[in-house]
Amino acid sequence: MIHENVLRFRNARYLWWALGLVAVSFALYFTEGDLQPPNGGTWQGYVLGTIGAGLIVWLSLLGVRKRRYGSTAGSVQGWVSAHVYLGSALLVVATLHSAAQVNWNVHTLAYVLMCVVIFSGMYGAYAYLMNPRLVARNRAGATREDLFGELFQLDRQGQEIADHCHPDVQAAVKSAIQRTVIGGGPLQQLLGRDPSKLVADGGVTLDNRDQQPVIDLVGSRVPRADKASEAASLQALTTLLCRRQTILRRIREDIRLQAWLKVWLYVHVPLTIALLGALTVHILTTFIYW
Repeated sequence: MIHENVLRFRNARYLWWALGLVAVSFALYFTEGDLQPPNGGTWQGYVLGTIGAGLIVWLSLLGVRKRRYGSTAGSVQGWVSAHVYLGSALLVVATLHSAAQVNWNVHTLAYVLMCVVIFSGMYGAYAYLMNPRLVARNRAGATREDLFGELFQLDRQGQEIADHCHPDVQAAVKSAIQRTVIGGGPLQQLLGRDPSKLVADGGVTLDNRDQQPVIDLVGSRVPRADKASEAASLQALTTLLCRRQTILRRIREDIRLQAWLKVWLYVHVPLTIALLGALTVHILTTFIYW
């Protein structure tokens, strides 16, 4: 997992490597222009292109290195640190190699794919830095299993208390529990949406987003309770439903944060493979036609 120690690995060694690479790239770029404008076809452009291609291939090997537990080719922590910093430097190297010339061809396609891969990787680094803290804060010392355990206990207690209330309240509470939706499809997880429902008086299905409608319904019944015992049950049920609302919010936020922690890989990895293909075509067409 990426954290501060990765970015500070050996006193941020690879940050200095990346800055040095950027400085060398600019030096090469500014030596162009004597005989022809800067472009990828000058000797400086070829050097920058070779450096960029080598970086792309090396950066794509991180996934292989992570799975070779017995490898002596440096620590995974060092590889990840270099991946973050040199991957960022690649953006400068490739831009100077192309002299920022954009056209509708495979060369620009390779450049665009590279940019998307780099920026998705930057988001991934940010997510791995920030999301674990947010997850820990949201869970407040509990695990996801603990949260679900408390939710199931609240559901059981809620139905038991509802049995002592008016039949309309019983039906609403039990339907709200049964029709609570957690998780769902990818988009629903990423946005933390709550499509939960409840069945109110007369069998009408209503939206129960964030569980607030069922809380309001039970709370509104307290002044109309027929007996003091029912009023006490309604008050206890309202308190329990509010606690249940809090737990559900934490579970959904936990799922949302975990989803955002993983979703970037569905962009980063496939597009890295596409980038390697486009890079191969870019190199072949350059040597064949140029």
